[in-house]
Amino acid sequence: MQTISLDLAKRDADTLDALTGLWERSVCATHDFLSAAEIESIRPEVRAGLQQIPVLLVCLNGEEDVSEPAGFLGVAERKVEMLFVDPAARGRGVGSLLMREAAERTGADEVDVNEQNPQAVGFYEHLGYRVFARSETDDQGRPFPILHLRRDKNAQSSLCSSSSTKP
Repeated sequence: MQTISLDLAKRDADTLDALTGLWERSVCATHDFLSAAEIESIRPEVRAGLQQIPVLLVCLNGEEDVSEPAGFLGVAERKVEMLFVDPAARGRGVGSLLMREAAERTGADEVDVNEQNPQAVGFYEHLGYRVFARSETDDQGRPFPILHLRRDKNAQSSLCSSSSTKP
C-alpha cells in the first residue's frame, strides 16, 4: 500500500467518481443510522468536499497508475474532515496509515465523528483521540450528533507505530 497526496489539479471527474463511490460503499457499511435517501442527498456534498479540501491523501492498493483507492482522508487547518476506507480494505491498516500520514504531513490533531458510529469512535480512541466537545447536529444542521475529538499528545497509541496494521 502507498499513500499519495492529490493536488487540486489532479482531481478529475474519474478520480472524484472513484472516491465518491468508495465513500458510499464505506458509509453503507458503517453508518447504519443513515437511510438510503439520506446517503443519496449527502453524496453531492461529499463530491464537492473532495474537490475543495486542501489536503487529500489517498491510500492505493498498488502502483499509482494502475491501483484502485483503498481509502482516503481530507485535512483542512489541522483537522481531519473526512476519512473513509473501502469495506474490502477494512482491518488492513488503511485508516491508521492515513491518520499517521495526515499527522506527519499536516500536523492534523483533531477529527469529528458521528456519535452513532461506534466503530469509528473506537478507532479514533485507539489512536489516542479523546472527546473534547459534542454537538447535537452535524455541520449542515442534520440531527446526527457529532463528537469532536483531539489527539491526546501524551497518549501512547498505534498512530505513532509504523508497524500498526489495524486499530
